[in-house]
Parts: sequence; C-alpha cells; structure tokens
Amino acid sequence: MTAQELREKYISFFESKGHKRIPSASLIPENDPTVLFTTAGMHPLVPYLLGEPHPAGKRLVDVQKCVRTGDIDEVGDSTHLTFFEMLGNWSLGDYFKREAIEWSFTFLTKELGIPLEKLAVSVFAGEEGIPRDEESAGLWKSFGVPVERIAYLGRKDNWWGPAGQTGPCGPDTEMFYWTGAETAPATFDSSDKHWVEIWNDVFMQYNKTADGRFELLAKPNVDTGMGFERTLAVLNGHTSVYETELFAPILKTIERVTAARAKGHLRSLRIIADHLRAAVMIVADGVEPSNKDQGYILRRLIRRSIREISRLAHAPAEVREILDAIIDTLKEPYPMLVEKAEHIVGVVEQEGKKFSGTLQKGLKEFERIFSAKEFVSGEDAFTLYTTFGFPLELTEELARERGQTIDRATFEAEFRKHQDLSRAGSEQKFTGGLADHSEESKRLHTATHLLHQALRTVLGDHVEQRGSNITQERLRFDFSHPQKMTEEEKQRVEEIVNEHIEKTLPVRFEMLTFEEAKARGAIGLFEDKYAQIGEKLKVYFVGSEEAGHFSKEVCGGPHVENTKELGHFRILKEEAVSAGVRRIKAILSA
Repeated sequence: MTAQELREKYISFFESKGHKRIPSASLIPENDPTVLFTTAGMHPLVPYLLGEPHPAGKRLVDVQKCVRTGDIDEVGDSTHLTFFEMLGNWSLGDYFKREAIEWSFTFLTKELGIPLEKLAVSVFAGEEGIPRDEESAGLWKSFGVPVERIAYLGRKDNWWGPAGQTGPCGPDTEMFYWTGAETAPATFDSSDKHWVEIWNDVFMQYNKTADGRFELLAKPNVDTGMGFERTLAVLNGHTSVYETELFAPILKTIERVTAARAKGHLRSLRIIADHLRAAVMIVADGVEPSNKDQGYILRRLIRRSIREISRLAHAPAEVREILDAIIDTLKEPYPMLVEKAEHIVGVVEQEGKKFSGTLQKGLKEFERIFSAKEFVSGEDAFTLYTTFGFPLELTEELARERGQTIDRATFEAEFRKHQDLSRAGSEQKFTGGLADHSEESKRLHTATHLLHQALRTVLGDHVEQRGSNITQERLRFDFSHPQKMTEEEKQRVEEIVNEHIEKTLPVRFEMLTFEEAKARGAIGLFEDKYAQIGEKLKVYFVGSEEAGHFSKEVCGGPHVENTKELGHFRILKEEAVSAGVRRIKAILSA
C-alpha cells in the first residue's frame, strides 16, 4: 500500500461513517503556549474538545502534521521521527466507545486486511476512584479478540490528559501489531518490542477538577490517533519507518551527495533525512532559524544535518538535492511545498552557510585545546558540543587520530545536567494556557484581536499574525513587520486598544463560510486551512455593525463577551523574532 493510498483509505472510511474531513492545522500552534509545535492531532482541536462548536460538526477526520522534539537525540533508530503525520477521527459529544472500537477493528481487519492473529490491545486497568475499563475490553472480545490478547495497563500506558491541570481526560485503548518473523505468541506482552503500537482511541469521559476529583462528563468525546509512518511500515512488511517510500528516495539521494554507503553510516543518513524533512515542513509553515522558540529548534535541526553531511562527505555540505528529494516525497499531500520550494531551500542553505563557518571555528578550538594540554577531556568535548555545535563523534574521531579517547561518561554526565536544566526551563516557560479556558486566558485572547487590528491601523495592512502565545499572566503576539516599532507607534497602538476597551464593545461570533468571511473583511491566521474546509467557521466581531466593527477575525475562541472585561492594556516589550517578524509582549491590569 502506498502512502497516499493509506491517507485516502483512512479518510474515506470515516467519511462513510459521517465524519467531515478537515485539513491539517499548522505545525505552529494557534494560541497554545504549552507546546512549541503541534505534537498531536488533538492540539488544534482543544477548544472544541472543551465545548466550542466546530464549524464542520461533531464527527471529524483528518491527517495532522506533527513535530515532536523531546526525543530528538534518539532519532536515527528504527522508530523515532521529528516530523510525522497522525491519522485521527473525532467525536465531539457524539458517538463513544462502541462505535470507536468497532470502526477501529473494522478498519484494521477489513480495510487494511490485517489478520486478527497479528493484533493485540490494551485497556485501562483502573485505579482508586476510576473503574477498570471492562466496557472496552468487552467490546474487543465481542469482535473476536482473545482474552489473552487484551492487557490491562495503568495510567502511564492507558490514560490521556488533562491538557492542563484541569479539564477533560480519560482512559484509552491501544492497538498493537505483531512485527516478529515468527508466529505471534498467544498471550500479549506489551513489553515485547515485536508488538508495535499503531492506533490509540482516547475516551474523554471525565473532567478533572481543581481539587483533583474526576467527574463524569455529560457529553464525552473520542480522540483517536494512528501513527501514519509506523502503520505504513508494518503494512508493507518493513522493520523501520526509514524503509518506506517516505524515506527511501531521500536516503538514496543523501548517499549520492555524500558518497557514503549505508553500511556503517546508517544512523547518520537517517538523522540527515529526518532533520531536513522536519526543517522543510517547519519552514513551510513560516518559521525561520533564530535563537528563540521554534526558530531555535529549526536551527538545531538544520545544523545537526549540516554536521552529519560534512562529516560523511568530508566537504562543505550541499543540501539542494536532498531538499528537492524531500519535497518530491511530500508534494502530493502538501502541494504548497512546491510553491514554497525556493524559499525553503534558500532558508536552509543560508543557515547551512552560516554554520559551516561555525564548524570551522570548532575545529580550530579543538586544536587550541589539544595544543595547550595534549588532551581533550569529557568536559572539553561537551564545551565544543554546546558552544560550537561540534558533535561528540567528530571530537572522538579527532582524538583517536592523536592516540587518545574521550571520557564519554563525563560527557554524558554533563549532557544529562544540560538536559535537566533545559527541561526545567521549558516546563517553567510553557505552563498555563488556553487549555484551562480560564478567565485570564479569555481576556488576553480577546485582547490579541484588538492588538492585531491596532497594529494594522498604525503600521499598515501588511501586518499579519505570525503566532501567539498566551499564559494566564501575559500575551505574546508575533506579527509581520520589517523594522523595529518607534516609541510613538507603540504608544499609539496602546492608546487604540485601550480606547476600544473603554468603549465597552460587544464581542460576538457568526458562523460563516470562508467566502462570506472574506467578503465581510475578516482576517485570519491560517486562511489556507479555512479555505479547504468548505464548511462554516467562526468569525469573531468586536463592536457593533451599526458603528462599524473594529475587529473581524477568524478564530476558534474562547473570548469574553464585552471589552469592558479586559481592563487596561499595556505593552511590555517589542522585539525582533526573525527577519520580517516582530514580537509584542503585553499584559492586562485592572
């Protein structure tokens, strides 16, 4: 089965069950500070899972593009990917366990033709206050899954959420495929690596309260996710996602460009393919390399690729052919890559050229350290890695040429300390957000609409939103503008926002088609996405129609009902994010 056949087969199957196809959201989350990237199919749908009506209805299906960076140092093995796709179907207060499990079983066994003897499942084992999920287990049994192939697992394996400290959450049931060459064992052991998880049905039936209680929801939701690349691999008998059509042409191109044979270099080839593939998709969604947030992750991906290419080729990295191969493998589901190809290549090549100079500095620093003491310690190797982006493998290679080895244990100890600090900082930075629908978040979210329009009024209609990050304390708003704002411009933007707050303007929404929204003058962050829906979407209006709306913007919510709820708006800081993109941080006070 080809990649596109699997995508379309999944979509078509759930369309036949009354689901409406929705396009993939951007990799850059809209108004969600809990993550830098869209990491799962549920992230763009959080407002709807929490009760906001979705323009396309209560049954949805999609192929969502995702980026996860938590395992970036594990990339190169058989399963870890930075950019991947997630197949998902959704019930927003409509059907529940019976339909979800029946359709999962039918799709796997009938549509994909997977033999029952190659399947196993897990369900939630229960805990104090939450019963064992016998309903799901009973449904699987009714469809012919042997009791020995059903595992009851705990919260770590079979529970999802909530997204924040409170909110919807619930048990899940996971489906596994046997990848071993021999016949699958009669009894399912989830620790056996030959059992590969390919699908997960989450049953959001509880609401976690502020005091830690779990209350049953009046209208539970279903949130499912099938790993696209992993499923494609097992269906075609591959032991690794890198053997599929999604990667094979890219790996061949890398081998040709670097003149490297796969033997002995397989991990490096996979790292290059994965990282540049993720970089292509991230750049296509509007991110450019920088030292902050998404731009920093993009920079790290490109630079790690350049390091590996330079090491294999023993020459400055050439990426054009590799990027062309990546775009060619993804252009059918994501045709915008062809339109943006020159921009994507330009961004990656420019960052590569910048880093090539840095790489040379690292080589010089290595020589300086070795000349000074005729030895390079584990701490030195870590300094080369963090300061100059110098890979440990290259430091070890240079050290071996001089008759010494690097103390890996010391390097890894320093690396672990670095990771712990990074995680702690990340956890501190990305807490709170719209997932809790707090009043503070609603106020700040509504304020971004006023800010957006005020910026367009002061700076011009070229201003477009490039991203937003909202906590319960402040808002952060990224927008297109070529130069630093003057003090006068910032002051005028503040004044306009506060003037409209003081006017106590109503805030309301209408359900309009994309064409109607455009005709009414509405602006939106991801217009290409909305244009593909073909259904009605939410447009929020600030102000009365008689007096002329101050703001008209496509948005999923949530919002306050009147600007009088916002208080006083104040800009804290205005700064650069990347070329042509500026950032404002602001607060609301009583």
